[in-house]
Amino acid sequence: MKTSKWTYALVLLMFLFVCFSYYAYQIVYTANVENKGEPVYVLIPKGATYEQAMDSIDAKNVVIDRLSLRFMAKLMDYPELVKPGRYELKDGMTNYKLIAKLRSGDQDPVKLTYTNVRLKKDLAHKLSTFIDSSPKEIDSLLNSPSFTRKLGFDTTTILTMFIPNTYEIYWTTPAPEMMERMKKEYDNFWTPERKAKAKAHNLTPTQVSILASIVQAEQSVHADERPRIAGVYLNRLKKGMLLQADPTVVFATGDFGIRRVLNEHLRIDSPYNTYKYKGLPPGPINLPSITSLNAVLNAEENEYLYFCAKEDFSGYHAFAVTEAEHRRNAARFHAAMNQRKIMR
Repeated sequence: MKTSKWTYALVLLMFLFVCFSYYAYQIVYTANVENKGEPVYVLIPKGATYEQAMDSIDAKNVVIDRLSLRFMAKLMDYPELVKPGRYELKDGMTNYKLIAKLRSGDQDPVKLTYTNVRLKKDLAHKLSTFIDSSPKEIDSLLNSPSFTRKLGFDTTTILTMFIPNTYEIYWTTPAPEMMERMKKEYDNFWTPERKAKAKAHNLTPTQVSILASIVQAEQSVHADERPRIAGVYLNRLKKGMLLQADPTVVFATGDFGIRRVLNEHLRIDSPYNTYKYKGLPPGPINLPSITSLNAVLNAEENEYLYFCAKEDFSGYHAFAVTEAEHRRNAARFHAAMNQRKIMR
């Protein structure tokens, strides 16, 4: 009888041990993340508590058993080891792998891109979506004379430092460090070959960016025409002529909904009004793409001094050597605008 009791107790202990081992295995090694193959990321800001971090994970609705995840987190001392960052919650991830990733701070980089930027505040807003900094903080740096000077620019030309591309950066990167990284990318872009091409046009890298921004604004549809437009502007600069670029006037007004530049717009007193002031404006009117920058560096050699949008609204332009020819092209385009009732 005594032996039977011990046997029963031993069997019960073995059963409990097997159950515990199975549950422990489930907690540690069984997949507990299900996101249907779609990339899911959790952002844990600096100073976040354990509960805030877990709430952020819960909000993604990809953890199958939240209780087991919390059990594993406490078992691995995660409450004391919360690290900020952007972490991917991969499909099929186990509790152990997820917590190990979080507690080690092994975050996943962000692919930082910025296009369609016109003003510093636009850039600040876009950049704030890639790092843990507010638009206000980034805008403050872009408008800081001392900070921009340290990077080799001023508050008017700082946008020319940003070369639109795709960069990998960590979400936790401080705003000043991110700006310094962009300066390194700028330096990498401006190779000796590109600098030599700029010099051949009597332009600095900053001036190339400013001119490229105008070229891009003039031709936002057909990139193949940009080298020709760049050639026209370079011809006008060499001859000391006013650039008379409509996009600079629109920029000067601050009204980016203008579709037709009128005489009243041409009278605005602004250094960006290239109908009023010779040479390039003091800063870019947008963030030119690499294609636009290269269009200036590899500008077409031609004799054109004028161009006007074609009346077929194809997005292409009619180019002219003489003012008389240009006036005829402009008259056709203005007539087409009148026909479409585009008055402003």
